Amino acid sequence: MRILHAGVIILIFKFLYTLSLIFICFGLIMGNLSIPEQISKIVTSPDYLIADYLEIAGIGGAFLNSGLLMLTFTLLLKFIRISPSGVSIAAVMTIGGFALFGKNVFNVWPIVLGVFLYTFLIGENMKTYLYVAYFGTALAPFTTHLVISKGFDMIGFLMVIFVGFLLPPLASFSLTLHRGYNLYNVGFTAGILGMILGALLKAYNLEPPEQFYWHTENQVLLSIFIYAIFFFILTFGLKLNNWTLNGYKNLLKYSGKLITDFPLLENEAVTFINIGILGLFGTTYVLMIGSSLNGPTIGGIMTLAGFGAFGKHPKNIAPVIIGILIGAITNAQPMNSASMVLAVLFGTTLAPIAGEFGIFWGIIAGFLHSALVLNTSFLHHGLNLYNNGLSGGLIAIFLIPLIEAAKVLSKNTMKQLKIIFRR
Repeated sequence: MRILHAGVIILIFKFLYTLSLIFICFGLIMGNLSIPEQISKIVTSPDYLIADYLEIAGIGGAFLNSGLLMLTFTLLLKFIRISPSGVSIAAVMTIGGFALFGKNVFNVWPIVLGVFLYTFLIGENMKTYLYVAYFGTALAPFTTHLVISKGFDMIGFLMVIFVGFLLPPLASFSLTLHRGYNLYNVGFTAGILGMILGALLKAYNLEPPEQFYWHTENQVLLSIFIYAIFFFILTFGLKLNNWTLNGYKNLLKYSGKLITDFPLLENEAVTFINIGILGLFGTTYVLMIGSSLNGPTIGGIMTLAGFGAFGKHPKNIAPVIIGILIGAITNAQPMNSASMVLAVLFGTTLAPIAGEFGIFWGIIAGFLHSALVLNTSFLHHGLNLYNNGLSGGLIAIFLIPLIEAAKVLSKNTMKQLKIIFRR
């Protein structure tokens, strides 16, 4: 694993700044004079799953919110003097994606403050749990629900800070359960915590009602914008790589198991190529099956592409996607339904299983995920935005021991057969 030199660090910062500013400018242009009203709607509306900000407030407010959050969290990296790498790209792009359907400029901060409070009280450096804070914003809907919807005001704000406070120790333990085969480790942690908190809310009749906002308009405009973003990233990577794919095959050899940081393990050029390829694939898939580009699906594409810097690549996501598609074709859910589209985009969290154990087990993981993910959201009432992270963690915990047992059984069976044939 190499150490990133100053030029690469500056390059990653420039990439994140540029992406943020593109989203901000697009949002301002599309929102025009209605931007203040749209941002107000985003901040005050319930934002548990599924709350598509494009449908709730408008394209302008949604993309401005996304760009501002990406910019703010990138500046926070700079402020804390973090040397950005693949995990930084994955974290910021995931935040930007979910800022189109659940995270906003208000509701993320109690979670972040809670994580930082824990870090301070145990005497650790802020850098230690920084990415737990970033990914922990999966629980941001608790802020809106408790502070605004239920009117707990400052008490609700403090309650969500306490939720963030619980995340670091839980995240560290969660990693030992799935052993790095679920890339959305904090999503799994947030799901477990959200499940317990959701049960408490329901016990006191404080759980949120179901909601479903799904934008289906402006498809030509959104297609052009998203394709342009990832075509630019792919072109940028190719330029850095002297307009070749040299070295990209090396990236495909990694299983993707946590922690697989591509800029550190390979280089920034092939990392950006991978991000661009995954983003273009995700966009094409959504449109090809007749679904819509909107807050949730663009959020899924951003997350898929972001983790192209931190574990995912075409080789290890393909078997998982095939498994999910088999589930979508054979189960009661239409392939282009919201749940199945998002399962394909976010279910690639299980890519390390395919990368480590092969195509067959990757397909099995994807197939099981296509069923389980339909039954996990109600446990936390949609208040954990990373529902696929919860499902992925449970699948990994279930499947990894069985895979290892199957390998032992296969090995011992072969030994026994050899003994029998020798006789």
